[in-house]
Amino acid sequence: MKFNFGLTVLAATLGMSGTAFSQVSEDAGIISHKIIHRINSVAQLPNAAPTGGTGQVTPVITSHGGPVMGGSPNIHLIWYGNWNQTNSSDTPAGQAIVRDYIFGASGSNYLAINKGYTGSGSTKVSGTLGTTQEANFGYISGTRAKKLRDSDISSIVTTYINSHGGPQTNAVYFVLTSSDVNETSGFCTQYCGWHTHGTIGGADVKYSFVGNANRCLNSCAIQSTSPNSNPGVDGMVSGVAHELEETLSDPDLNGWYDSAGAENGDKCAWTFGHAQSQAPNGSFYNVTLPATAGGTRNFLIQRNLSAGSVCYIDGVNLIQ
Repeated sequence: MKFNFGLTVLAATLGMSGTAFSQVSEDAGIISHKIIHRINSVAQLPNAAPTGGTGQVTPVITSHGGPVMGGSPNIHLIWYGNWNQTNSSDTPAGQAIVRDYIFGASGSNYLAINKGYTGSGSTKVSGTLGTTQEANFGYISGTRAKKLRDSDISSIVTTYINSHGGPQTNAVYFVLTSSDVNETSGFCTQYCGWHTHGTIGGADVKYSFVGNANRCLNSCAIQSTSPNSNPGVDGMVSGVAHELEETLSDPDLNGWYDSAGAENGDKCAWTFGHAQSQAPNGSFYNVTLPATAGGTRNFLIQRNLSAGSVCYIDGVNLIQ
């Protein structure tokens, strides 16, 4: 989770400078810092993914007085690049996997893990999401079309907002890039995604970058065979889950994190719990969610941290 897009927040404000989770922006003056969702340090596995521990994770996560996202935040999916390729990953079917995750996550036992987080004004994370809007963005013009900088992500979000009714403050905007696109400040080498906030159209907008893990499966996925037969997008979904849960609990980068600057997703990153099942194609999954067209879809997503600093995959039955 890379928060380089905290346009108005200095790294020093969070005490994150110099930690593994903060990265100074390459676009100084436009974006102040970002907190990264670090890359995978474990080789892709033919067996079940790393489970992780079951005890309290220290240092514990605490509130720093900032807000959380209450109510049912809307989700905006901005599909950047070419999502109609013949590589079996950057495809409309791949987009449907992400769309189904967002649909199924709302009100799920997984998103319920965040319900213990309370922010300023006694606002609580609800565990539900609002409406989903999306658009295929294509490429920006010029030499940076497939080599995006941090400031380009902000510009893409701004362009989308201007053509979709203006900014929404209780929403999360995801820029999701096809695998032929690089984010030059460290995608695949330092991080798999990030989130932040900034002032766009006079409003406090929360947004995130997540790239298709098909660009670097060894760094941003845990399986080379996946539940939905698209390892890149299945890996991407785990990144989207990570960034969403962190945005809900720390939207303005002054909410919930530990003494090292790690947010809830960071503290459970690349662990997948003890309730994994094996799909017919040999891959593993740990969450089954309803799909938009009916039926269900399986996912292997990283665990999330409760406000009590314990990693779970199910926040209702407290399954770790």
